[in-house]
This record gives sequence, structure tokens and C-alpha cells, in this order.
Amino acid sequence: MKPLPRDYPAPAKLNLFLRVVGRRTDGYHLLQTVFRLLDYGDILNFEVTEAPTITLARPLPGVPEDRDLCVRAARLLQQRSGCRRGARIAVEKKLPLGGGLGGGSSDAATTLLALNRLWGMGWSRQRLQDLALELGADVPVFVFGQAAFGEGIGERLTAIDLPPAWYLVLMPPVAVATREVFASPALTRNALPIRIAAFSRSLGRNDLEPVVCGLHPEVEQHLAWLRQFGPAALTGSGACVYCPFATEGEAREALARLPKTMAGFVAQGLDRHPLWDLTD
Repeated sequence: MKPLPRDYPAPAKLNLFLRVVGRRTDGYHLLQTVFRLLDYGDILNFEVTEAPTITLARPLPGVPEDRDLCVRAARLLQQRSGCRRGARIAVEKKLPLGGGLGGGSSDAATTLLALNRLWGMGWSRQRLQDLALELGADVPVFVFGQAAFGEGIGERLTAIDLPPAWYLVLMPPVAVATREVFASPALTRNALPIRIAAFSRSLGRNDLEPVVCGLHPEVEQHLAWLRQFGPAALTGSGACVYCPFATEGEAREALARLPKTMAGFVAQGLDRHPLWDLTD
């Protein structure tokens, strides 16, 4: 068994396309998407305690501790497993709230993966994925840990191979409310489903993009700037936007031209989650 890491990464994700193909009777929207993890994200640290309390070293401003996804993930694993140990969790945030990069969901997944090992649970990846779905539709893909074709509400995952790529990701200074986007009457909800083999023809399409840009002109401004370099697109329900590049050098050359009024980063697409080896 490999030694346990000290820092536990929680990588960002991109949606390389996103189609809204229907709606369930409970109100959840049915999607098709491709998830890709990035070598950029938050960093978590865990201090295991013998007392069963779950606490945050640095609570996020404006987010009550009981609503924090890391806390909820740890408590859910604790309750379902019967574990009597606790943890103190420290999160170094790099990913913006409401950015469509999956920051909170990735933090929750990393919490499940790390505490499963640190508490000696020995749960399988599939068992953790099932638990992750109770925390949110985006959490399972980070436990799944691979580039994936997602269906349903995003929880039906099929591993896929993607070519190497680098991405310039821009972070508009807005937090997009996902519920507001999906509730918009302007949202198209009847896109025709596609087969996995044909997903490459949909790359760069995001059915949420017109709604997000209508609600937040800053997102459209960032997209317009980024499109000078290629097929820029919105990730998730926004606000972040990205453009793929063949090489790191090309992506960093574009980043160097970024106006001072905009912020962004360059990241490489990952084939597997950095914590892949923590589960069977």
C-alpha cells in the first residue's frame, strides 16, 4: 500500500459539452455531457480525531458549517459506516463558487475518498459513488475518477478516452445560481439524445450557455474574448468558460494576453483523478 498523501487534491472539472434532453417528474433535468478532470483545483487536509465531531479549520465566508459539502460528506460517511472517529478538515480554495468547475462537489468527493482510507473503511469506489449521489449530481464523477460520458442527471457514467489537451479557463467575477438557470423559461429542454460514439460532434455545445449569458453579460464578454483563440464554451451552468489548446505553450501564450480586468488559469486535462489509487 502506498503511503498516504499529506495534501489531498480536489480537481476541477470541465463539461466538454452539455445537452439538456428532458426533465424528470421530480423536476430534475436529464442531461448528456462529457466530464474532464483538470490538474488544477482545491487542496484539502484532514486531521483524524478520536472524538466523532466533524469540523472545518476555516469555514467558507457566508456558508454555514452544516451546509458545507465537505462537512456533509464526512458526516454522511460517518453515519452510514458507523465510524466513531471524526475529522478536522482544512480546505485551500482555488475554485470559485458558482463557477461550473465543480469545486464544492470535488471537495465532497475528496472528503469521501480520503476519509474512507484514513478511517480504515475500505469501501469500494462504487459504494462511495452511490453515497456521493446523495450529496449532489456532480459529486459521483469525482469519485468515479475518470473522463466520462455522463447521462441521467449526470450520475450514469461511462469511462471514455480523450486526447491530450490543455485548457485556458477564465473566471468571470460572478457566481451563477444553478437553480435560476434551470428554472429559466428560455432554457431548451428537448435536445435530441446522442450516442457515446458521436459525442465528438457536440464538443463545445452547452445548452445552458444562452441562458447564463442572458443573466450575466460578464460571461458573454469573457467568451467573446476567448473565442479569438478557438471554440470557447461555458462549463456546467457557469460562470467559468474555457478554450482547448494542443500544447501548454499555446495556452500560456493566450493567458499572457489576458486583459487585467479578467482572471484565469491554464490546466492540463487528466485521464484519472489524482487520488485514483485510494480505492479499489
